[in-house]
Amino acid sequence: MPQNPPDQRPAPRENPGTNAYDPVLSAEVRAALSARLPVVALESTIIAHGLPRPRNLSVARELEGLVRSAGAVPATVAVLDGRAHVGLGEDQLERVAGDPAVRKLGHRDLAPALAAGASGATTVSATAFLAARAGLGVFATGGLGGVHREWAENQDESADLRLLARTGITVVCAGVKSILDVPATLQRLETLGVSVVGYGTGNFPGFYLSSSGEPVDWTVHSPEEVVAVMRAKEALGGPAAALIVANPVAERDQLDPALHDRVLAEALDASRERGISGQGVTPFLLDQLMRRTGGASLEANLAAVRGNVTLAARIAVAAAGTR
Repeated sequence: MPQNPPDQRPAPRENPGTNAYDPVLSAEVRAALSARLPVVALESTIIAHGLPRPRNLSVARELEGLVRSAGAVPATVAVLDGRAHVGLGEDQLERVAGDPAVRKLGHRDLAPALAAGASGATTVSATAFLAARAGLGVFATGGLGGVHREWAENQDESADLRLLARTGITVVCAGVKSILDVPATLQRLETLGVSVVGYGTGNFPGFYLSSSGEPVDWTVHSPEEVVAVMRAKEALGGPAAALIVANPVAERDQLDPALHDRVLAEALDASRERGISGQGVTPFLLDQLMRRTGGASLEANLAAVRGNVTLAARIAVAAAGTR
């Protein structure tokens, strides 16, 4: 598994920020932004809460290594002791991966966490917000949150959607988690004015699956075409909103579709039988998928993340070259 040896990482000197609530940039990220070099934001929830220890740390290093291999600078985002950080040193990365007290922080949690001096790993909404505030233009993640099944009864919708509707950043992802209501999520993104393009595909990806079966209106085939869309959005102006680049996991790496559908249906039945509702549904379904597929869903997840991180770095490099 490719990774950067700890002694080759830049010294974690940081800027103090102009006030206590500004994101703290690592020296490497700050230098790259000053020189207008490509930078890619990475979330930290997958490190702290999405993978078993100690594999989570090796994956975190691997993802940063993939960004560097493509010619960009990685900027993993997290909150440590009440300060938001964009770009982590090796000791900070180890802390996020190894400290069980690290919380899970969405955008709504940032203010309480900063005020309380807490530490937490950032979800899609928090990472996108902090990355955009720090001046980053490209963010790679696994899958977005979205509209939950049976929305009409529980009104359950991820905070990712509204945050992305007012944050001008390009997000490379493998669609939305397949346990969600994908058609409703796409409709919601349209209503919120969030642009979606499929990368080399006419179908919206299904996270663990290459296709959700839902079409996308626009398809791009290269990082340069993505950058052209980014530049057009900038030139048009108007309300800030994200550009979603939906990048499917390779078919050879996807979860077997028949296995996925069977396990998901059984897990949904089990959740209803046990009376699980609200925020408890998603972690239950994800856990069931991992257990009942013998870990195959986790491997498909990681394959998707690797592809998204590499593509995001290529897009950031292409964007830097057009400035």
